Amino acid sequence: MSDASVPNNFGTRMLAAVERVGNKLPDPAMLFVFLLVVVWLLSWLLSYVSFDLIDPRTREALVINNLLSGPAMTAWMSLMVTNFSHFHPVGVVLVAMLGIGVAEHTGFINTGLRALLSVTAKWLVTPMVVLVGIVSHSAVDAGYVLVIPLGGVIFYAAGRHPLAGIAAAFAGVSGGFSANFVPSSLDPLLQGLSQAGARFLDPTIVLNPLNNYFFTTASSVLIVGLGWYLTDKVIEPRLKGVELDGDLEDLPRMHALDANERKGLRTSLLALLAGVVFMVVTAWPADSAWRDADGSLATGAAPIMASIVSLIFFMFVIPGIAYGIAAKTIKTSKDVIDGMTKAMHLMAYYLVIMFFIAQFVYAFGESNLGVLLALQGAAGLKALAMPAAVTLVGIVLLTALINLFVGSATGKWGLLAPIFIPMLMTLGISPDLTQAAYRVGDSSTNIITPLMPYFPLVVVYCQRYVTTTGIGTLTAMMLPYSISFLISWTAFLVIYYLLGIPLGIGSSYTYP
Repeated sequence: MSDASVPNNFGTRMLAAVERVGNKLPDPAMLFVFLLVVVWLLSWLLSYVSFDLIDPRTREALVINNLLSGPAMTAWMSLMVTNFSHFHPVGVVLVAMLGIGVAEHTGFINTGLRALLSVTAKWLVTPMVVLVGIVSHSAVDAGYVLVIPLGGVIFYAAGRHPLAGIAAAFAGVSGGFSANFVPSSLDPLLQGLSQAGARFLDPTIVLNPLNNYFFTTASSVLIVGLGWYLTDKVIEPRLKGVELDGDLEDLPRMHALDANERKGLRTSLLALLAGVVFMVVTAWPADSAWRDADGSLATGAAPIMASIVSLIFFMFVIPGIAYGIAAKTIKTSKDVIDGMTKAMHLMAYYLVIMFFIAQFVYAFGESNLGVLLALQGAAGLKALAMPAAVTLVGIVLLTALINLFVGSATGKWGLLAPIFIPMLMTLGISPDLTQAAYRVGDSSTNIITPLMPYFPLVVVYCQRYVTTTGIGTLTAMMLPYSISFLISWTAFLVIYYLLGIPLGIGSSYTYP
C-alpha cells in the first residue's frame, strides 16, 4: 500500500511492515490448520506435566488433555461435522446474508444508501458509520454481517475509499464492542458470569445487569471520536494509492433517484415501518411471547433476543421484495432466489475458513490450554500486589493478550470471571470494576486477531474491493485503532475510577 503521496514516517513504515509480514502468512484456512496441529502437539507434551493449579470450573486439579490420544482423536472425528454445523458464527452469517442478498439484488440497499447520503454531510459520514457500528451491538452479531459491509458500500457511494469505510465500521462494531449507550444482551450475559464468579466468595451477592452502563455510555463518545480521527487522518490517507480491482458492478452510484427508484423506496420503507409496528405491538404486552419467563425483553433468554438474526433476515427480505415489485426489478419469484444464491456464492470462501476455525476452537477448548493460560496470567498478576489503578491496567492488558487467542467475549469471560472476580475481591476491588476492565481489554484487540471468528469474514468483505487483501492487510489497517483504543480507553477507565464516577446502576468500586 505504498504511495509517493503518503508520508514515509515511522508509523507508515511500521504498518507497511506489518502488512508485508502478515500477507506472507499462509492462507487463513491453512493458518488454522497449522494452529490446530500446534494445539495437538502442545496438549500431548503438557499432558505429562503436573500443574499446581485448580480449574475454577470444576474445583479440581487442572489437567491438560492429550488430544493425540486414541479416545480424543476418535471423539474429534465423530464431532467434526457437529463442530462445523453448530459453530455459531456460521448460521448467523448465512441466514443474515440470505436476507441481505435479496435486498441488494433488488436494489433496495443501493437506493436506500444513495438517498441517505444525499441528505448526510460528507464530513459526518465517518462518525455516523462508527456510531452505527457501536449501536449494532444491541442486535448481538448483526454488526458483523450488516454494518461492516455497508460501511464499505457507504464510503464507496460517497466517493471515498471503501476499505476505509470497512475499517471505520469494524472499529465501531468490534473495537468498540463494549462502548454502547443502548443496553444489549451482552450486559446481562457478562453480569451473570460475573455474579457466578463473585459467589465463589460471597454466595449472596447480586449484581445489576446494567452495572457498567454509565461507563459504556461515556466510552461510546471516546470510541466515536477516536474512530473518526483515525479513519480520516490515518487510515484513508494510507489507502490513497490502493486501486480497486474487485467486482463493483452492483455497488451504489451517486446519481439522482429515478421515478421507479423513488416509488420502490417509499414502498419498501412502508413495509419496513409496518414490520416495526408489528414488532412493537406484539412485544409490548407483559405476557408477550417475545419476553422471557420474567417478562423481560433484554435478557439472553428472551425469544426476541434469540431471534435477532431471523429478524434481520425478514428486515431485508420483506422490504427488498416490496422494493423490487414497486421498482419493477423483480419479475418473478426466481429473482428473489437469485439474490439469495448470489449472496451464498460470496460466502463460499468464508465457509471453508469457518470449517477449520471450528475445529481449532473445539481443540483449544478440549485441551484446557486456554484455562492454563488464564490461570498462569492471573496468578502472576496477583503476585505483584499492585495498587488498584495499576491492577486494573494489568487486567486490561492481560485480557487484551488472551483475547488474541480466545475470540468469544462471553466464552472468555466465562473462563476468566471465576478467576479474576474472586481474586480481585480479595484485593478489595468490586466485581463491577473488574468487569469494566475486562470489557476494555476484550474490545481493544478484537480487530487485530485472526482468531476472532468474524475476522476472516471482514477479509472477505475487503476482497470485494481489493482482491489481494489478506490477513496482513486487514491487521495493518486495524492496528492503529487497536493501539489507540487500548491506550486511550485504559487511561479513560483509570481516570473514571479515580474521579469516582458511578460505573452503572447499582454498581460500586470496592468490595465489600
